[in-house]
Amino acid sequence: MEAVIVDSNRTMVGTSAIMESISSAVNGKEMTDVRFDPTAVVSEPVPAVAQSDDVDDLVNGGGGNEEEKREIVLGRNIHTSSFSVTEPDIDDDSTGDKEAYMASILARYRKTLTDRTKFHLGYPYNLDFDYGALTQLQHFSINNLGDPFIESNYGVHSRQFEVGVLDWFARLWDIEKDEYWGYITNCGTEGNLHGILVGREVFPEGILYASKESHYSVFKAARMYRMECEKVDTLLTGEIDCADFKVKLLANKDKPAIINVNIGTTVKGAVDDLDLVIKTLQDCGFSHDRFYIHCDGALFGLMMPFVKRAPKVTFKKPIGSVSVSGHKFVGCPMPCGVQLTRLEHVNALASNVEYLASRDATIMGSRNGHAPLFLWYTLNRKGYKGFQKEVQKCLRNAHYLKDRLIGAGISAMLNELSSTVVFERPKDEEFVRKWQLACERNMAHVVVMPSVTVDKLDHFLDELVEGRSMWYKDENVKPPCLASDIGSVNCCCPQHRMIS
Repeated sequence: MEAVIVDSNRTMVGTSAIMESISSAVNGKEMTDVRFDPTAVVSEPVPAVAQSDDVDDLVNGGGGNEEEKREIVLGRNIHTSSFSVTEPDIDDDSTGDKEAYMASILARYRKTLTDRTKFHLGYPYNLDFDYGALTQLQHFSINNLGDPFIESNYGVHSRQFEVGVLDWFARLWDIEKDEYWGYITNCGTEGNLHGILVGREVFPEGILYASKESHYSVFKAARMYRMECEKVDTLLTGEIDCADFKVKLLANKDKPAIINVNIGTTVKGAVDDLDLVIKTLQDCGFSHDRFYIHCDGALFGLMMPFVKRAPKVTFKKPIGSVSVSGHKFVGCPMPCGVQLTRLEHVNALASNVEYLASRDATIMGSRNGHAPLFLWYTLNRKGYKGFQKEVQKCLRNAHYLKDRLIGAGISAMLNELSSTVVFERPKDEEFVRKWQLACERNMAHVVVMPSVTVDKLDHFLDELVEGRSMWYKDENVKPPCLASDIGSVNCCCPQHRMIS
């Protein structure tokens, strides 16, 4: 496997003043350098180019196809812009220089955050929230270490809020209180790691099946747990190809199946057909006691229940676990998530810990006790009707964006049930960085969240159209063809535009 190389010599535009100020903090006590502008916004450079590794390498540890390797753009090396930690001077308490210096650093950082939030479209985070009512609780070290349902000896916890949130999701996914177990995780990845771990503990010899467009954390789980993993082909939409799934199942009929089902893929927002996956398992002779299904619903797992005619993700079907992220559609200010599984399954990995006076069945030991408060607060404020309204807004604005892209002659695709709009990757990496777009091959996408307004989409589209007029003004430079990624019907490259 080729090493990924990052150009660590690149420096950020406009950071010389900040670096000199930091240097003065290290070498002397001149903390308030006049060249440091706390109101300035640090611009980000075009990152270095590196080689990608084939997904097969990531799952199986080597041997990828050289033809599938491609150049990718990595982010900047943060060592070029990090803020040093320095020892206080003896007289800092009396002069206040260090406090003033740190205040200026934080003021500049806040300004940068404000600016970057204005230009955020490529990642599925809802930035429309107000948790001012919870600031009164930020002075406490709240830790939910151990099992959410069993109080430990550490008394500063928020289990009563955590279990309330879990019960809400249990109702959403149709499982009784005495039949489920779950906890609030640190992120969506932890939910996947836990769900797949439960599947592995239930079926130690099981094979993990996941579509090639599954989140990278699924393949990380396969490596961590040393599981045999079958990567299944996908349709153009990005959903799992059950014909290929069937072929791979029949080739491994002697071993139980552990399946990751995507409720919204990372790049295209595709929803795997859960009912067809279950039918394929049954057609291949896998009874319910020979398979375990984990549903990765990081983003759309919380949106789909509020979409009319959408297929249901429910524990009334033979699934083993479901996970969602709390910092995406819900809009928590810190990464978190929810993982639910059947109580009968979690006993396979649970153990009692005397030191905690609780039970251990989670991936992490200490767990953020503030996250349940944020989730509880927003679930109470919005409720089912509030979420339904926000889902409808997201889907409506996603269709608006897709239609405008197509109208401007830009390749674009929007899956049914999705608010992820896939389109032609901008040629200019500075444009990609400005709008914080997630890219893969010739594709980029915008994830339309409740905080994404029509005005913001119009601003983005105007800049994109203007940029393309410059990038492709040379008639010998053509926009990329996306037919192999999103289908010829959605491709507006010169070749397919002539055909249509």
